[in-house]
Amino acid sequence: MATVSVRYIVDDVDEAIAFYTGLLGFEVVMRPAPPFAMLRRGDLRLLLNAPSGQGGGGRTLPGDRRPEPGGWNRFQLEVVDLEAEVQRLRDAGATLRSDIVRGMGGDQVVVDDPSGNPVELFVAQPRD
Repeated sequence: MATVSVRYIVDDVDEAIAFYTGLLGFEVVMRPAPPFAMLRRGDLRLLLNAPSGQGGGGRTLPGDRRPEPGGWNRFQLEVVDLEAEVQRLRDAGATLRSDIVRGMGGDQVVVDDPSGNPVELFVAQPRD
């Protein structure tokens, strides 16, 4: 599978790096400037940008539209034991948007990064 990149706007790149590497198993690929970092977990490359006057994904757009974190669009990380992951994240002080949601295809929970960007943790239901 090819590497897929997702860009998240964050308030604090250092805080986001600590969250993604410390709690979700990402590794830092590069950090060329204070408002940007590239992380990786498997085939997923996560680009973190803080809003800034510098170029790139955090730059203010015409009409003074400023990139900001949050929303409901998210990427999904598959896990083996969702209950254990939820407990580990709660123990670490992470913000979860709900308890585990049970669905027909699997179970999920959404955890917010320190800027309020959602990440879905998912475990598929066994197929008969």
